[in-house]
Amino acid sequence: MTADPVERLIGILAKLPGLGRRSARRAVLRMLGDPASRMLPLADALRAAAEAVRPCARCGNLDSQSPCRICTDPARDQSSICVVEGVAELWALERAHAHHGLYHVLGGTLSALGGVRPEDLAIQPLIARVAAGGVSEVILALPATVDAAATGHLLAERLAVTGVKTTRLAQGVPMGGALDVLDDGTLAAALRARRQV
Repeated sequence: MTADPVERLIGILAKLPGLGRRSARRAVLRMLGDPASRMLPLADALRAAAEAVRPCARCGNLDSQSPCRICTDPARDQSSICVVEGVAELWALERAHAHHGLYHVLGGTLSALGGVRPEDLAIQPLIARVAAGGVSEVILALPATVDAAATGHLLAERLAVTGVKTTRLAQGVPMGGALDVLDDGTLAAALRARRQV
């Protein structure tokens, strides 16, 4: 017996990040109000994306072409690679127009508890890209977590033999942040990463 199509749609949408059953129900009601202009174009766009979008063979970004548009953009700085945990972080940096070079998506971070080992991440392809030449800096844009710190340490060790400059994002006090409400780790990282003014 087939499930009710409305409940099935609500159930599928409720699994998306940021949407619970209540938000999914509201979205479905809105789409059902005008299915021709809201649901059918969405269905077409979902099908087209599912068929066309794939990981970039070079950096791991998601795009409808491989190598992706970022990797093939001649205006980008080819000598700088920004290493990120996942595509979401890559897209966030692109939205902020914060990096004008290339990227490399690791596909996660090391995790003893989660069973993520170095061979589970795209570390070897990164080392191969750097070893091929033309890269002068690798920026580790990883989150401020214990697992990411371990991942960054491993990457720095493996990249050291290539001679490439390896940097990481500054950590510490956020804009508008008050010192008395910061945790000890953030405050210590901010003090260590201080710079001359």
